[in-house]
Amino acid sequence: MIARRLLALVCLLAGGGSAWAQAASAAPRGGVIVIPITGTIDEGMAHLVERAVAEAKEQHARAIVLDVNTPGGLVAAAFEIRDSLLGSEVPVDAFVERAFSAGALVSLAAGRIAIQSGGSIGAAEPIPKTAKYVSALRSEFEATAGRYHRNAHLAGAMVDATVDVPKYKAHNGILTLTADQARAEGFSEATVGSFDAALARFGLAGAPRTSATYTLAEQIARFATDPTVSGFLLTIGFLGLLIELQTLHGIAGAVGASALALFFGTHVYAGFSNGLVVALALVGLLLILFELHVLPGHGIAGTLGALILVASVLLAFGLPFFVGALQALALAIVLTIAVFWLLQRVLPENAFMKRLMFAGAQGPDYVASLDHRHLLGAVGTALSFLRPAGVAMFGDARVDVLTEGDFVPAGTPVRVTRVEGARIFVRPEPAP
Repeated sequence: MIARRLLALVCLLAGGGSAWAQAASAAPRGGVIVIPITGTIDEGMAHLVERAVAEAKEQHARAIVLDVNTPGGLVAAAFEIRDSLLGSEVPVDAFVERAFSAGALVSLAAGRIAIQSGGSIGAAEPIPKTAKYVSALRSEFEATAGRYHRNAHLAGAMVDATVDVPKYKAHNGILTLTADQARAEGFSEATVGSFDAALARFGLAGAPRTSATYTLAEQIARFATDPTVSGFLLTIGFLGLLIELQTLHGIAGAVGASALALFFGTHVYAGFSNGLVVALALVGLLLILFELHVLPGHGIAGTLGALILVASVLLAFGLPFFVGALQALALAIVLTIAVFWLLQRVLPENAFMKRLMFAGAQGPDYVASLDHRHLLGAVGTALSFLRPAGVAMFGDARVDVLTEGDFVPAGTPVRVTRVEGARIFVRPEPAP
């Protein structure tokens, strides 16, 4: 599935430009424009519907037909789609395979609905489930249903569990109508077996069709906001930061930051996130980079930055998709740990940890202490009182020395008994 999506995206990039512009230019007058309402409803889909409605008017299309198969999505985007469809001067019909949550509101904005056998519509309880959101969304459903003389009470029950419909749902349950139930209650025109059968039911069987297509930017945004793809983007981002921790070259950090920027940017474009979440992510990223490059070793900035970055990732998906956010984050963490464990076998030793400790080997430009082993057994003269530290002269060399605890007057002959790094131990030498 991912490979097919990647191939499709590469083909789209190679073709360049907007596929929608090509399709629109070929749209025949008096034909049918098909709008796919598939996958998650987001701002990209809202843009697509707005353009398609305008194009249908310009081309004097015979009808707009929605091809609906969606689990729902952003309520704000569904409102925009609903308004565009209700304001369309071209008749709008809908073929529904499944229309849940925001998808149900979009479907109710069509003048005629045909539901596929085995399909369903409803289940639109909002998240978060507060009295304010429930009331607002319920009124939208009821008003949209009433526009085409559908049962507003049933439409409200799709949103509000307190609306009783004992015929179709238990008390405090959310209403979902099957294809046959929707037809019996006047929510749909017919139960059909396919999209072609729905067109025939709408009297559009012989009309030429043109499918509305997403622009390049919308394709990229919708592709990148898929939970699986988002998980891979997060993996690249996290790996980049970990490899930067290992190498401190800046290249891996730039790649990781770019992947995270693509993740957050596409979520903002698609309407799932906003500038506040992006600002939060930037704060977390800056704290991590501060820990790596500016003031390493304390851990406070890095830990706080990591927590802020994880929180911003979860918020970027939006509250209605919190479960999907957890899945994407879990995928990213598991892949990051596994790949980084493998990379540690080929990466150099940890450059970050080397900055926190003294090097174990001396470099060519720095020597921890001079090598005094050549003085072992040498005889010299104490230049100062040794109590027990002082200075002695060995030939032309003036050296700091220590006794084993004895007090040695200046001018006393001394012999080097042992050398330990920079420490030279001496004892008085008897006069000949």
